Amino acid sequence: MNSDFTRKFQVVQDRSSEMKAILTTVYDALKEKGYNPINQIVGYILSEDPTYITNYNGARTLIRKLDRDELLQELVRQYLAD
Repeated sequence: MNSDFTRKFQVVQDRSSEMKAILTTVYDALKEKGYNPINQIVGYILSEDPTYITNYNGARTLIRKLDRDELLQELVRQYLAD
């Protein structure tokens, strides 16, 4: 057995359902408070400034649980899957 090479190991975690649940909750909270949810979420993703997200219903705390890079990857993956 040749052990002179490095194997790449990647743990695949399916967090898409968790991300969707969080984004849905954040979207609903923003909408209930009268904001344009898409604009606010995009603003947050681009800047990572949590003030784009309301504190209402714990939305700001929830969205900060998501890794922005991971979220963007999932959004692109879902967009291209349609």
